[in-house]
Amino acid sequence: MARKRYSNADPAAKVKTWKEIRRWQQERKGKVKDLTLRIGQAEHKQQELLMHNRSETTITWIGHSTFLLQMAGLTIVTDPVWANRMGFARRLEAPGLTLDEIPPVDIVLLSHSHYDHLHVGSLRKLKGSPVALVPEGLGMKMRRLGLNTVHELPWWGKTTLGPLEFHFVPAQHWTRRTLTDTNSSLWGGWVINRSAENSVDGAENKDAIYFAGDRGYFQGFRDIGARFPGIRYALMPIGAYEPEWFMGMQHVTPEEAVQAFLDVGAETFIPMHYGAFRLADDTPQEALDRLLADWQRGELDSSRLKLLKHGETLVD
Repeated sequence: MARKRYSNADPAAKVKTWKEIRRWQQERKGKVKDLTLRIGQAEHKQQELLMHNRSETTITWIGHSTFLLQMAGLTIVTDPVWANRMGFARRLEAPGLTLDEIPPVDIVLLSHSHYDHLHVGSLRKLKGSPVALVPEGLGMKMRRLGLNTVHELPWWGKTTLGPLEFHFVPAQHWTRRTLTDTNSSLWGGWVINRSAENSVDGAENKDAIYFAGDRGYFQGFRDIGARFPGIRYALMPIGAYEPEWFMGMQHVTPEEAVQAFLDVGAETFIPMHYGAFRLADDTPQEALDRLLADWQRGELDSSRLKLLKHGETLVD
């Protein structure tokens, strides 16, 4: 039976050809980049809090697109990648917490199946017996990996686990793990909020989190903001954007990330998808410099931008 293939809402947003890939590889041979900047590790890590927390909302950046989130007594891991390498390239900086330093995981959220967002070895080593929430098309793979409870969602799909709602929202991206499975599963982001009966003082999205996954800039950011007003935290990618002619469909620039944050209407911006792996030609320093310059250019409140170190925990 032929596999179902997925596509972006914008028909012009297509996977790059092998010819374009070769052109990019030729271009990058002439680039000299300074990779000495390290995001760094948090000076004070809060493993004890994370192990015993049952009430606070916390956001801990492990690195790249991997976060340890805690809300309403549940522990959630996004796009689990503790790998030391991505292809032939070594990780630029160690994960903020080791797999042994995190508590048992209740829920795993996957944005898509690219290797830098779904590392099978990391997934298998997570503590606990997590429920997997995955894009449509990934369910069978997750069950083959031994996960007993798997929920596959389409865009705008929703599932409720305990006191929390998990909404799978659209993205402009693509996916592939082998030469034959291009776009055979979906891609997207997640909005996590409290169900109406578990909201705080009737404010459903008081501490709602938007995990953007991996994406290019598109109309969908405004649609997400319209459907989920009052999001507290937006975890937004800022890296792997150069060269923009090649990466533009699939990855936002730092400036586009700021615009996406404004489109979504979130209160606080937490950058991700930089500093751990070199997936494109930009550097962590360049991504941060452009982000901060655009933040100042837009005269945005500095308190709304939270630059986490690896292993740093933000407590709501």
